[in-house]
Amino acid sequence: MSPFSLQNLLEIKKTSDGSSTLFNSELNEHYHSTFGAYTESMHIFISNGLLTLNKKNIKILEIGFGTGLNAILSYETALNNNLKIDYTGIELYPLPFQLIKRLGYENFIKSENLDLFYKMHNAEWNEANQITTEFNLKKIQGDFNELLLDQYYNLVYFDAFGPDVQHEMWSLKNFIKIYNALNDKGILVTYSSKGDVKRNLRYAGFLVSRLQGPPGKRHMIRAEKTNR
Repeated sequence: MSPFSLQNLLEIKKTSDGSSTLFNSELNEHYHSTFGAYTESMHIFISNGLLTLNKKNIKILEIGFGTGLNAILSYETALNNNLKIDYTGIELYPLPFQLIKRLGYENFIKSENLDLFYKMHNAEWNEANQITTEFNLKKIQGDFNELLLDQYYNLVYFDAFGPDVQHEMWSLKNFIKIYNALNDKGILVTYSSKGDVKRNLRYAGFLVSRLQGPPGKRHMIRAEKTNR
């Protein structure tokens, strides 16, 4: 799908905390929670993901790079907590840069980091990019269902479209693939707490915890790699 074709399917929507998300009319899906895109990212991926790791050097894999909101918030967290992050984001349909600039995220990230946010989006795909000394980024354009993971991670942000519209993404096969690509005690965090998701994660070997969700959602999932 070309960037032009994709852009025709997307509409910017304001969420309840004032931050923006995108609505995909073809899938009838939003990229983030309509109750707060920024709030959701901070609650699920930062507070219950990144900040729970007792490590200074962290490798993150994001399934669904999307708007890059999780990436820039991870960078800001790294800066505030003296962390170094190697970040890999997988996205089948990269968003047009002009659309990213219209999201208004400059109201939710520090002004001095806006250029870095744009640098992330303009970074070459399928290549390693040093954004800063604290943050390395590799964006992979491809279908996660078909990709092989060739390194190990400490943390996975599973932020694909929901299982009702992208069922295969949430399959047992993919969760086994992620389990095998995680370091010992590595974790996966995601917004979905559907029964099929929990079962597939458990069958893959994860210890699954259901945690309080962000506004508008009762629960989220945090899954930890355990020794089988």
